[in-house]
Amino acid sequence: MAQLQTVSPLDAQQRVRYPSRVLARHAVDAALEKKAQDLVVIDMRQVSGVADYFVLCTGQSDLQIRAIAEAIEERIEQCCQERPWHVEGREHLQWVVLDYVDVVVHIFTPEKRAFYNLERLWGDAPQEQVTEDRTGAEVQLLKEPIATTG
Repeated sequence: MAQLQTVSPLDAQQRVRYPSRVLARHAVDAALEKKAQDLVVIDMRQVSGVADYFVLCTGQSDLQIRAIAEAIEERIEQCCQERPWHVEGREHLQWVVLDYVDVVVHIFTPEKRAFYNLERLWGDAPQEQVTEDRTGAEVQLLKEPIATTG
């Protein structure tokens, strides 16, 4: 397991704003630690102004979906001092949405995932499947952009 880098508490004026890809990497890592399945990252930047990235995953039970959501919230708060701007679905645990504005995490039951099929809905956006043997830092869509000289 990778060592977590934490940020010391800062007041609101000094708070560092992390790039959306960093938040998405932490969401991926936290979901994988809780054994989320069918994890997919969608790069929304060229197809929608909704968010920069969607992180989609599936939990097999209410308990697992709750654990995934809590782990993501805890990790992003600990590492980036960010809390979700909005949370939906926590009471029914069929489709939980953690909205960090630039990163939106969707945690589904298998049935809701199949029904809403966000991968197909956003089929024009670049997508990357993340297997359980990888980390957020290994997701190509979440890598640092390569600087070009021109």
